[in-house]
Amino acid sequence: MRLQFLPDRRSFGASVLGAALFLSCAANSVSQDAFVIGSLKILPGQAVSGFLEVAAKDGIGASIPVTVIHGAKKGKTLSLVAGVHGYEYPPILALYRLKAMIDPKELAGTLVLVHIANLPSFQRRTIYYSPYDWKNLNRVFPGDPAGTLSQRTAHVLMEEVVKRCDCLIDLHCGDGNEALIPYTYWMISGEKKMDELTRTMALAFGIPHIIIDESRSKDLRDSKYLGNTAVLLGKPAITTESGFLGKTDEESIRRNIDGILGVMRLFQMIKGRPDLVADPVWIDRYEVIYSQTDGLFYPQAEMGHYVAKGQRVGYVTDFFGQVKEEARAPFSGILLYIINTPPTSKGEPLFEVGRVKEEN
Repeated sequence: MRLQFLPDRRSFGASVLGAALFLSCAANSVSQDAFVIGSLKILPGQAVSGFLEVAAKDGIGASIPVTVIHGAKKGKTLSLVAGVHGYEYPPILALYRLKAMIDPKELAGTLVLVHIANLPSFQRRTIYYSPYDWKNLNRVFPGDPAGTLSQRTAHVLMEEVVKRCDCLIDLHCGDGNEALIPYTYWMISGEKKMDELTRTMALAFGIPHIIIDESRSKDLRDSKYLGNTAVLLGKPAITTESGFLGKTDEESIRRNIDGILGVMRLFQMIKGRPDLVADPVWIDRYEVIYSQTDGLFYPQAEMGHYVAKGQRVGYVTDFFGQVKEEARAPFSGILLYIINTPPTSKGEPLFEVGRVKEEN
């Protein structure tokens, strides 16, 4: 069933004045030109699916399944990217549902749906890493057209998906080993207009916990993350997390869909006003604790729980059951995620703590 775009009668909840300039040339009645991405050409009012090809090297290449929904009316181009980590299923399933919901004849602007950015990882059911080069795709942006498969994939995503859009949402969730609460990364660029707009995007997505992320590199040559790459290229972007432990639960899938629709309303791609988060929980500091050894991890706290500075959150044993390290909270805050499966390797994450911003 396709979505019926009815006026949203809910309260706006907060001002979107910071987005006014960006939205000034959004939806209108003028038809669009054709949209070209990779080998696909999409006419206004059409939805077309196909693959973006990652060129083979040493016999190894990849295909990226995408759908472009090209609205009959002019508006913003919003790229939605799922499956950068192939074991993160709720965003992937959400985009397939969204594809069936959106009528291109009623849409203002264009949706670029990257269904599964890391298809080799999805097919092999690997967490974090590509099965071919053992690299984390979300740590190798902006990529390299002559590099490994992950680097070449990142390059294609930057050239075909990031550079062709006006704004972007990088959709994630807890990987197959991560018990994770929903939250959004609001990446601070240092440019006032950009930061006002991405803040509003985060509120429009609708997840209450929002990380104020000032840690990302400002050097495009070392952008590392897809969302950060978009921001450094002048494309407003947020990174969202909804889902955990490789599950396909309805709540997580629905949260992704509702969040996307909220951002689409913000950009006037569909009718209605976004229902902005009324009482956001701002996280002004976060830290990931990494394992110092190979072995088995035993968590002693749960996702979403409050932990105190110095509290033992878990411990790691060697392969003979001897305790090798204790993992303690570096400061007091919320457990944003914690590993819930036994295997751990040196340098891999164990948990992430976020500090709630005090009211001014």
